[in-house]
Amino acid sequence: MRTKSLKKNKINVVTLGCSKNVYDSEVLMGQLKANGKEVAHEEEGNVVVINTCGFIDNAKEESVNTILDYVRKKEEGDVDKVFVTGCLSERYKPDLQKEIPAVDQYFGTTELPGLLKVLGADYKHELIGERLTTTPKNYAYLKIAEGCDRPCSFCAIPLMRGKHKSTPIEEVVIEAQKLATKGVKELILIAQDLTYYGLDLYKKRNLGELLQALVKVEGIEWIRLHYAFPTGFPMDVLEIMRNEPKICNYIDIPLQHISDPILKSMKRGTTKEKTTKLLQQFREAVPGMAIRTTLIVGYPGETEEDYQTLKSWVEEMRFERLGCFTYSHEENTGAYALEDDVPQEIKQQRANEIMEIQSQISWELNQEKIGKEFKVVVDRKEGNHFVGRTEFDSPDVDNEVLIDASKYYLKTGDFTTIKVTEAADYDLYAEPVHS
Repeated sequence: MRTKSLKKNKINVVTLGCSKNVYDSEVLMGQLKANGKEVAHEEEGNVVVINTCGFIDNAKEESVNTILDYVRKKEEGDVDKVFVTGCLSERYKPDLQKEIPAVDQYFGTTELPGLLKVLGADYKHELIGERLTTTPKNYAYLKIAEGCDRPCSFCAIPLMRGKHKSTPIEEVVIEAQKLATKGVKELILIAQDLTYYGLDLYKKRNLGELLQALVKVEGIEWIRLHYAFPTGFPMDVLEIMRNEPKICNYIDIPLQHISDPILKSMKRGTTKEKTTKLLQQFREAVPGMAIRTTLIVGYPGETEEDYQTLKSWVEEMRFERLGCFTYSHEENTGAYALEDDVPQEIKQQRANEIMEIQSQISWELNQEKIGKEFKVVVDRKEGNHFVGRTEFDSPDVDNEVLIDASKYYLKTGDFTTIKVTEAADYDLYAEPVHS
C-alpha cells in the first residue's frame, strides 16, 4: 500500500553525462510541457525518464547504477514507471533489456517521438528552440549539430549519435532569440564537432557565418565555443573572434595526445608539428585567448617515451585550461582490436602527473591576474561567496571568481567588473570595481 503522497503523472527527467545530454533533456521537457504534461528536472515524480551516458566506463557505471536505483524505487512503489533514453540505451539496448527487464521501455538517442508517445505526448515539429532550460538563467547550451563523421579509434560517439548533421543557421538563430527573451545572456555552442559545422548543409565549413548571425541577437553578450576538432579548423573563426566582442576569447579543442605514433593509431589525422603550429596560429590571431584541451593517457601501446613526449609538450604549451582522462577500452571502436596494455595504476599515475603540471601552470597564470580587472558574470551564491566567471571560463569545468558576499552584494545573472585580489591554483578572489 502506497503511503507517500506522490504527485500523479508528474514526469521526472534525470540527466547524466555531458552538455549535449543536458540539451536533449531540455528539448524533451519542452515538448512534454507543450503537451500539457507536468514535468520536473531531477525532482520527485511518479514517472521517471533517465537520460543516460555511455561514453566511458565511469559514465556507464553511473548510468547503470541510476537505472538500478530507480528500478528499486519502482519495486518499492515509490515510482510507477521508469523509461531509459540516451547514449547508453542507444549503444546497449539489447543487453540492458536482458539485464534490467524491470525498466518499462528503452529508447535510443534518435527516438524522441517514440518516447513522447509512451509518455502520452505528440512530437511537435514547430517547437524550434522551445525547451525548458535547467542551467542558471544567464547561460544556456546551444547545440548546433548532432553526430560525428570523424574516425577516432578510441571514441564510441558515432556509434551512439550517428553521422554529423548540422542544424540550419536560421533555426539556430531562432533558438538563440528565444533564449535571449528568457534572459539568457551567454550561449555555449556545443556539438560533437564544431569544426565540421555546415559541411553537410552548405558544402563548406560554415561556423564563421553562423557566429556572424548569432552576434546580431539582441540580449546575448557572450558566445562560447566548445568541442572544436583540430583537423580542418576554419581559420576565419579566429578573425571573427578577435573582432567581435560578443565572442569569448576561448575555445575548447580536445587534442587527446601529441605523440605522433599515438595520434596515428588514434586516427586523429594530424601530427605533433601540425597541432603545435595550429595552436601558435590561435595565439597569434587572438592574443590572450584561453585554450582548453583534454588529453587521454594510457591508450593502447602508449610507451614511456610517448608519455614523456606528451608531458613535456604540456609543460611547453602552457594551456590555460586542461583536463586529463585515462583511456577506456570501448567495444566496437577501432582501438578495441588493440591490446589494452597499459596497467590501470600507470594510467592513473600518468593522469595525476599531467594534472599536477597543469595545476602549477594554472597557478602561475592566475598570479599574473592579481591586480587586474575583468568582466565577470555572476552564476550563483554559494556559502559566503558570489561565484562568477570571466570570458576565459566555462561553467562546471573551468576556474571561478569568488567575491565575498558578506562585504558586497551582487545579483546572480548580472555582469560586473571585478579586480583580482588573490589567486589560487584554479580560483580567483576578487572585489567588485564600483565606477
